[in-house]
Amino acid sequence: MQKLELTWIGKGQEPEIEPRILVHDKEKSYGDENTENMLIHGDNLLALKALEQDFGGKIKCVYIDPPYNTGNAFEHYDDFQEHSIWLNLMYDRLKIIYNLLLNDGFLFLQLDSNEVHYCKVILDEIFGRKNFVNQISYERSAVSGIGQGASIVNTGEYILIYKKNDGELNNINSYVKLDLPTMKRYNKVLENEGDKILINEFISKSNGEKVKIFKHENFKIRSISFRGYDKNINEIDKEYFENYKKLFRTFLIQKENSFQQDIIKDMDKDCLYSIEYIPSRGKNKDKLTNLYYSNKELVGWLKDSAIYENNTILKSSKLTNIWSHAEIPKADLPNEGGISFPRSKKPEQLIKRILELATNENDIVLDSFLGSGTTAAVAHKMKRRWIGIELGEHCYTHCIPRLQRVIDGADQYGISKAITWKGGGGFKFYELAPSLLKKDKYDNWIIDQDNYNADMLAAAVAKLNGYFYNPDKEVFWKQGKSTECSYIFTTTQYVTAQYLESLANELDFNERLLVCCPAFDSGLNNSYDNITIKKIPQSVLNRCQFGVSDYNMNIISDEEFKEYEDEV
Repeated sequence: MQKLELTWIGKGQEPEIEPRILVHDKEKSYGDENTENMLIHGDNLLALKALEQDFGGKIKCVYIDPPYNTGNAFEHYDDFQEHSIWLNLMYDRLKIIYNLLLNDGFLFLQLDSNEVHYCKVILDEIFGRKNFVNQISYERSAVSGIGQGASIVNTGEYILIYKKNDGELNNINSYVKLDLPTMKRYNKVLENEGDKILINEFISKSNGEKVKIFKHENFKIRSISFRGYDKNINEIDKEYFENYKKLFRTFLIQKENSFQQDIIKDMDKDCLYSIEYIPSRGKNKDKLTNLYYSNKELVGWLKDSAIYENNTILKSSKLTNIWSHAEIPKADLPNEGGISFPRSKKPEQLIKRILELATNENDIVLDSFLGSGTTAAVAHKMKRRWIGIELGEHCYTHCIPRLQRVIDGADQYGISKAITWKGGGGFKFYELAPSLLKKDKYDNWIIDQDNYNADMLAAAVAKLNGYFYNPDKEVFWKQGKSTECSYIFTTTQYVTAQYLESLANELDFNERLLVCCPAFDSGLNNSYDNITIKKIPQSVLNRCQFGVSDYNMNIISDEEFKEYEDEV
């Protein structure tokens, strides 16, 4: 059956990626030794492939901010790519990311207008068009000197949201600083609600619960004046701060709402009433609730739709797909993380919003273009588990020190103060192992014994054959397992008939064993029904590409980029 898809040069010729093992570097790891957080240095396609076996179907949220392929040389990335190359590089990575996500997981992919529409077609193909959730228009700061001469200045970026299959985003609100029009609406202060007198009670028809109506006497309501606002702004702001929980506005009761109409029909104007009841629906369903009425209108409290934070009142509103400066301020962005990452660092508030939408505490978050470490830092502060992948030298110079400060509680920028971050936790640092095989001087593939000890070899061969490497503490040949009774054993020894017999004598009748070794006696492969013996490297040569050090986004130095510009 034909289907709609984007085609480009090289599509369908994707390489078979070697599933490398990850080598734990204890010296670069930090904090809690039992942490599950992972910081990985290495090519992100190889690293994603390395994660696929252990984390397939386990990641709740992936956020990536890849090089935008705009032709502008970043300080740390060269994203000047021929269009087809960029599409191939992204396609390979997105297919593995899809496999890593939980069935209810989400991908958030941030790009600018240069490639976002092409990337959406790719994601439609991989995730299915029905799993497209939304496209966020994100207002970033205009970059000085870029595009300022154009008739339309480009200050926007886009975030594509896809779900795996069954995912549902959490309900959250956006918050912006209380503006003057909103202040004028919420300008009444209930200084004293007076004495409550029960004047009526009845049984609700919807749920059979009792509804009590109270009239208030000796109450006091006043209005905040905005006369001379420009001159008295500080005093008026102070009034709002001090009376935050007492400020309200009123709403007309809709005629269609028969319950509310029945409540107000016998109320007097210029009076204060309240009711006590248990709603049968809505956000307060089955909870004892109090509503107030002033001048025969329903009272809406500012505190119910705003928060008071750092001497600022922030008004909430339903989240839309337009995320502005007012919602995600960037004034302190250069200081976040205590590191410099010009034009590439994303605000912690942006990542916080994404993780609030797609995750809960203890979920696993992945960023395979970690950059300066923002996603990992925010996930850590929000008590999510995280995996960060970064190839560049700034994995050492930016990510490690930034995350160390987070763990120490020394990072008080970004979202730290808002969530009262005090530190804690840790991360384990990993390097990608080199390719298992290399060519000798005769152009033959051999095991890279310079970089692989016996344990690493066993782990790599197990992974290449689809086994989970998990050495048994008591039985030496049970190095890895694929099913309950199927094991793998890798040895650097020459395997003789006598040696194989000793292994066969230890196997239970229902157990199977794959033995991988450099060489073995002729005919041994047919000696036992429950033992298969294979030579390495021949047994793995056709499984994937070996000897490839990276599949990166063409990261080069600034000097190399300048030379390339001169040539073209």
